[in-house]
Amino acid sequence: MKTMSFAGAIEDALMKAMSEDPRIVVFGEDVHSIRMNLFAKFGEMRVRSTPISESAFLGAAVTASMAGLRPVVELLMIDFVAVGVDALVNHAAKLEGFSGGRWKAPMVVRASCGGGYGDGGQHEQSLWGWLAQIPGLKVVVPSNPADAGGLMLSAIQDEGPVIYLEHKLLADYWIDGLADGGRTNLDYDIPEAGARGEVPRTWEPIPIGEAKVLRDGNDLTMVSVGVSVHRCLEAATQLAEHGVQAGVIDLRSIAPLDTDAVCRAVERTGRLLVVDEDYKHFSLSGELAAVVMEAGITAQFARVCVEDTIPFDRRREAEALPNVARILEAASGLRA
Repeated sequence: MKTMSFAGAIEDALMKAMSEDPRIVVFGEDVHSIRMNLFAKFGEMRVRSTPISESAFLGAAVTASMAGLRPVVELLMIDFVAVGVDALVNHAAKLEGFSGGRWKAPMVVRASCGGGYGDGGQHEQSLWGWLAQIPGLKVVVPSNPADAGGLMLSAIQDEGPVIYLEHKLLADYWIDGLADGGRTNLDYDIPEAGARGEVPRTWEPIPIGEAKVLRDGNDLTMVSVGVSVHRCLEAATQLAEHGVQAGVIDLRSIAPLDTDAVCRAVERTGRLLVVDEDYKHFSLSGELAAVVMEAGITAQFARVCVEDTIPFDRRREAEALPNVARILEAASGLRA
């Protein structure tokens, strides 16, 4: 095994894929500077910076994929997908179904997501629940370097559109950029195990839709994704000190959703706590509650989510996002 940063693992896996498959191209805003290593290796024809027009380059990615390329198109932040969502929702997602399988859109939309650094509700959303509602779109959210690289390979190899989300507090280039922007006075709650960790010597795809049990427990099942996985692991450690054995499941993928893994765990513990850095209403957390009920499992349920627009104020932002204190409070309610 070797050690890599979260962002480094994604780039390493992407570089491997691009070296093996000339159909893979990368384009988006400022990719010449953000992906300098890829640009230096593969040049202008395969790593292309675009104008600041999400609707234009998302639309271009759909047609490029139809023409035989496998584009990895980059949005600076997933919040900006709203500008070009028509290309994804009404075209890429429906292309295979409408054409009876004759046309496909093998493309990856790579974007940063999440908050915790003081940028407010227009730049810190996650939106994976919204995107996962659309049939035909796959949505993956890795929580550590090993999964980040393996899921990138799977996303590139998939025959349909995949939304690949990376949390900013796991990506070192984001944190470095914020520091360069003068925000050195902010305290970022960066999970060390997510930002850097062991990766395989040779990248292999990780199946999309396969959750991973990170911690076993018989008293409570905690389910999460992305950076909040690490908050759950910390909460589970603290709960264990009080005799409560909490299991932690990293979904890794929002669509498709590994419902079997969740149901198996909840059937054993009888308690489900979903920790989701996305909106509470009409969400991933509600979907998981429905899945458990439809499986005929009787369980207590709680969730820790984002309940309103994320505020700019750093103190209020910290209270609005999932954190260890909120997780412990919700877990205590389930134990009553």
